[in-house]
Amino acid sequence: MLTLEKFEEASELVKKVTLETKLVYSKYFSDQTGNRVYLKPENMQITGAYKIRGAYYRISTLSKEEQEKGLITASAGNHAQGVAYAAKELGVRAVVVMPVTTPLMKVNRTKGYGAEVVLYGEVYDEACEYALKLAEENGYTFIHPFDDLGVATGQGTIAMEIVKELPLVDYILVPVGGGGLATGVSTLAKMLNPNIKVIGVEPAGANCLQASLEAGEVVTLPGVNTIADGTAVKRPGEKIFPYLQKNLDDIITIQDDELIVAFLDMVENHKMIVENSGLLTIAALKHMNVKNKKIVTILSGGNMDVITMSSVVQFGLIQRDRIFTVSVLLPDTPGELVRVASIVAEMQGNVIKLDHNQFVSTNRNKAVELKITMEAFGTEHKNQIVKALEENGLKPRVIRTSL
Repeated sequence: MLTLEKFEEASELVKKVTLETKLVYSKYFSDQTGNRVYLKPENMQITGAYKIRGAYYRISTLSKEEQEKGLITASAGNHAQGVAYAAKELGVRAVVVMPVTTPLMKVNRTKGYGAEVVLYGEVYDEACEYALKLAEENGYTFIHPFDDLGVATGQGTIAMEIVKELPLVDYILVPVGGGGLATGVSTLAKMLNPNIKVIGVEPAGANCLQASLEAGEVVTLPGVNTIADGTAVKRPGEKIFPYLQKNLDDIITIQDDELIVAFLDMVENHKMIVENSGLLTIAALKHMNVKNKKIVTILSGGNMDVITMSSVVQFGLIQRDRIFTVSVLLPDTPGELVRVASIVAEMQGNVIKLDHNQFVSTNRNKAVELKITMEAFGTEHKNQIVKALEENGLKPRVIRTSL
């Protein structure tokens, strides 16, 4: 059972391994939504995510015999680091099975905390099956990343901190993968104040909890497809499902494109790196049909590798029309390229790539294709540049940008 006594015990224990993550008031998101929005920056934890809470508390409650067997877990990254760090602090051996798709940074950090890493499977669920097999073969103690009431209790300590700091909070937005964080946070929040509404936020391409709640029982998705790798789970936890049914007030699903925009918002307005799963709650703010409410968004983690970060930034700039490409047809005569470049320059566009194709037509004198990729200040500026090209006798065609 999840009890207030256990949550209080966990809140004291996790202080040994967690940093204080005080709420950050966001003027930007408050202005955007008409609410008072606060960020709970768990991306700033020692291991870069909230997972250290549940891992440390669960391992601390194991018997000496269970600890001495050695620990094993499966994780897409953040729970892996939490278990590895907690095991190191408690002097226990740990083996972690991670999907082969796990970002390299998460793999290396898990190893850096002293755990043995085994890469297996394309998604978390396949890694978990293999970890259970290894546990049975070698006698390890399995630490489930979410379907464990002890782990959920540790994660719920976040709600204790939120309510202590903001007693009159109206809404708490919590990311959902398997449901451990949502279980702990929603259960404790309702214990402390039944009027608090807790909203789970899932990727649309991995909405296993939404599907399960609609079905009234735990179901397994046929597959998952999302850039939010930390929440790419096909099946929520069975042990924790009744708590989610009882305590979650709603589920919001988020498209991957929304996470890209949310990443840029966080970097530009809060100077924070938040991984895609942690951005679910930021993207969900635009789906909240409320005003003048106190909303806390849990930023669950910040472990994003540089290559992923680069890709997200690039696509984010494209989505916001900060980078775009136009195609124009020109006669193959001297001075035409200069003419187009001059128009762009006059409109303060910044050319970053040109592609000159002389073989778009059999009659080069009539038409060659020029593709211009350029930077703009946003959609309005982009439209001004396109209009200027049109007014100078060109017929620009905006095409999908690929840098």
